[in-house]
Amino acid sequence: MEVIGGQALIEGVLMRNKDLIGIAVRKNNGKIKTEKQKFSLFNKYRKIIFIRGIFVLLETLYIGTKSLIYSANEASDEKEKISNKEIFTSLLLSILFALGFFVFLPLFLTKLLVNDGILFNIIDGLIRVLIFIIYIIIISFMKDVKIVFQYHGAEHKAVHCYENKQKLTINNCKKFSTIHPRCGTNFLFIVLILSIIIFSFITAKNLYIKVFSRLFLIPVIASLSYELLRLGAKFENFFLLRLLTKPGLLLQKITTKEPDNKQIEVAISALNLVTK
Repeated sequence: MEVIGGQALIEGVLMRNKDLIGIAVRKNNGKIKTEKQKFSLFNKYRKIIFIRGIFVLLETLYIGTKSLIYSANEASDEKEKISNKEIFTSLLLSILFALGFFVFLPLFLTKLLVNDGILFNIIDGLIRVLIFIIYIIIISFMKDVKIVFQYHGAEHKAVHCYENKQKLTINNCKKFSTIHPRCGTNFLFIVLILSIIIFSFITAKNLYIKVFSRLFLIPVIASLSYELLRLGAKFENFFLLRLLTKPGLLLQKITTKEPDNKQIEVAISALNLVTK
């Protein structure tokens, strides 16, 4: 069976099956607008172990940002199209925010407590995890984000239903969990855990070396995390993999919410686009 990926959008859901992308958005008039696309730019790299994780991450950033903007326009009935330049700017700002918030800020805070050594790297990693969890909890109280989290839950329910070879209906989807082992939330948490382990071996005292090493190792950690995520989904009963993926599964209790019937209908519409 195909490995289906997905993402919650603004009043919508994106589903992906190999090079097929299906987007479904609930418009203001109540109708569902669908869009089917092909994206095969990095397909030849997707089977190369350890390399594919980097390209999957790049794809996810580009497709995700573009689809979010598309869904926002469709959901609000905006007629003005967002240009490729504006998409690139949004993507760049998102990356800079993530680096500042989850790389530089933890380093600065850790430097106030410890100068160097293994303890520095462990505290730096723990602060990074804490910042991430607090950030997720805070945004989960925002009304618009809560709706996105409901669509996130709808996406997972629809994928579970498909993977269990049941007919894609609202009632069938409702029986399944909003938590999925291949979720991007799991991926991010594995990245955070691996970064603590890998960075603990870098004991250089120079702050610039610490910063550079973290930036340089981001693709390496992302690649390893992607492989572990896939292994965790494939061998979910293996003790060590369960231990590694457990925090991400728990965090999904925040990043996914129970969807209503209309939101599940949108997720089914998106999934049908890439499986029929």
